[in-house]
Amino acid sequence: MPYRATTDDFRFLFDHVIDFSRIAGTDRFAEATPDMVEAILTEAGRVCEEVLAPLNRAGDLHPARLDNGIVRTPPGFGDGFRALAEGGWVSIAADPAEGGMGLPMAVTTAVNDMMSAACLALQLNALMSQGQIEALENHASAELKAIYLPKLISGEWTGTMNLTEPQAGSDVGALRSKAEPNGDGSYAVTGQKIYITWGDNDFSENICHLVLARLPDGAPGTKGISLFMVPKFIPDEAGNPGARNTLRVVSLEHKLGLHGSPTAVMEYDGATGWLVGEPHGGMAAMFTMMNNARLGVGVQGIGIAEAASQAALAYAQDRKQGRSPIENGTGAIIDHADVRRMLATMRAETFAARAIALACAAAIDMDRATGKPEWKARAALLTPIAKAFGTETGMRVAEIGVQVHGGMGFIEETGVAQFSRDVRVTSIYEGTNGIQAMDLVGRKLMDGGEAAAALLDEIEEELETARQTMPDLAEPVWEACETLRETVEWLTSQELNDRFAGAVPFLMGFARVLGGYFHLKSALADPSGARARLARFYITRLLPEHAAYLAQAVTGAEDLYAIAAEDLVA
Repeated sequence: MPYRATTDDFRFLFDHVIDFSRIAGTDRFAEATPDMVEAILTEAGRVCEEVLAPLNRAGDLHPARLDNGIVRTPPGFGDGFRALAEGGWVSIAADPAEGGMGLPMAVTTAVNDMMSAACLALQLNALMSQGQIEALENHASAELKAIYLPKLISGEWTGTMNLTEPQAGSDVGALRSKAEPNGDGSYAVTGQKIYITWGDNDFSENICHLVLARLPDGAPGTKGISLFMVPKFIPDEAGNPGARNTLRVVSLEHKLGLHGSPTAVMEYDGATGWLVGEPHGGMAAMFTMMNNARLGVGVQGIGIAEAASQAALAYAQDRKQGRSPIENGTGAIIDHADVRRMLATMRAETFAARAIALACAAAIDMDRATGKPEWKARAALLTPIAKAFGTETGMRVAEIGVQVHGGMGFIEETGVAQFSRDVRVTSIYEGTNGIQAMDLVGRKLMDGGEAAAALLDEIEEELETARQTMPDLAEPVWEACETLRETVEWLTSQELNDRFAGAVPFLMGFARVLGGYFHLKSALADPSGARARLARFYITRLLPEHAAYLAQAVTGAEDLYAIAAEDLVA
C-alpha cells in the first residue's frame, strides 16, 4: 500500500493541540505563518510520498554493503538524498544566515515524522546531519562553522556522531580514543568507534565525523572527554574536499533491520581533526546533538507507527474472511471487534505519541524564542518521554500491524514485517529507553518535581474548563493527573536507586496521562467527529493503564535485589 503523508493531522495538532500560534507569535519565528507552514508540510508530504516511500522496500532488499573499502548504498538512495538536500529538508531548522530555513523545531519534527514513515533508513542520514549542524552552531569556532555549516546545510556533505566503542557503550566515559596535538591547531585522533550510523556513503562529497576522544591531560571519565571534527577528506584552502584522511570503515554491521542504512565500525589512525568547543567539554557539545537526536529518534518510532497503521487499515478493509458479525458489514476483517480494537489502538497510540513529540518540540521552540527558564525545563522534561514513548509506540504498533495481517504479516513480501524489524533499534540507540527513564526520574526531578508540577498545573487548569463540556472524558484525565502528581511527590522523596527501580513504568505512566490530555484536547476541538470517538477509545481503554504503571513506580528497589541471580535460573 502506498504511504500517504499525514499533513492534515499535523495541521490539526498545530492548530488545536500544541498551540503553534504561540510559537509563530514570537519574533524569532514570526515568518512561520499559517500559509508558509501549510506550504512546507504540503511539499514535504509530496516528497515523502513520491520520492522516499518508493525507496523503502529497495533499501531492505538491497542492503548497504562494503565493497573493497567503499560503501555501496541501495539503488535510488543517492537520488533520494539529493532530492532531500536540494529541497532544503536536511536543514529546515538551521540558521538562515548559513543557508538553512530557520523554521521551528515543531515543523522539523512534523517533516521528520513523515520522512521516517516513508523511508526510515534514508531519513537517518538527514537526522544525523541535523544534529551535527545544531552542535556546530552552538559550540564550534567561527572558522569551523565557516567551513562545515554551509556544506552540511546544503547537503553536499553529511554528518555522523561517534560515541560508542567496543568497551564503552552507555558508559561513554570508558572510551579509549585519544587525541594528540599536532602543533598547528589540529589534533591526531586515534581509536575505534562502533555503531556509527551512516559512517560512510557513496553519494556525499564528504563525510563529517564528530568524534569523542581524550586529550593527553584529560581526566578519567566523562569530564575528560573532548569533541573533534574529523572529516573523511580534509578541506583545502578553498573549503573543498582535499586529501583523504587516515580513517576507514572496518566493516558494516549485519542488522535485524534498517538494512539500507550502513552502520559502520570506524577506525581512526592518527586522523586529522579539530576541536569543537572547549577542551574536556566534549560531552556538553555532544549532548546538544544527542538531545536533538533523542527527539528525532522518538519521531522515527512514530513515523513507523504511522506507516504500519496505514498498511494494517488498508489490509483490514480489503481482506475477506469469515462471516461479518455486524449488520450491513463489508465481509472484511475490519468488521470483527478484535480487529477493530487493534486498529483503534494503533491509531490512538500514534496520535498520543505524536502529540507528545510535538509538545516537546514546541517547548524547544519557545525556549529558543524567549529564553525563559520554564520553557527550557519543559523541553528537558518532555525529551526522555518523547524519545522512549515514541519508540515504544513504534514497536508496539508495528507488532500489532503484523498481527492484523495474520499469517501474511509473517511473510516478508507484504512489507509489514520490515516495519517491526526497522523500528526495533530505536528503543536502544541515542540512550536506551531505560536510560531515558532513569534520566526522567533522576536529572529531570532534581528540581524537586517543579517542572513536572508546573506541567500538571497547566493541564489541570484546562481540565477545569473541560469538565463543564466533556465531564465523562475530562474527569478520568483529571484523576490520572492527580495520581501522577502523587507519584512525582513520592519519587522526589526517595533514594535514587528506588527511583530507578520504577523509572520505566513511571515514564510510561506519565506518557499515558499526557496522551489522555492531548486526546481530550483533540475531542474538544472536534466534539462530534472522528477525533472525539478516538479520544473516547483512548481514555476509556488505554488511559486506565496509567494506574498499573504508576503503582509499579512507587514500589522501590528492595524486591528487585531480594531476587538472587540463581533465582533466575530456569
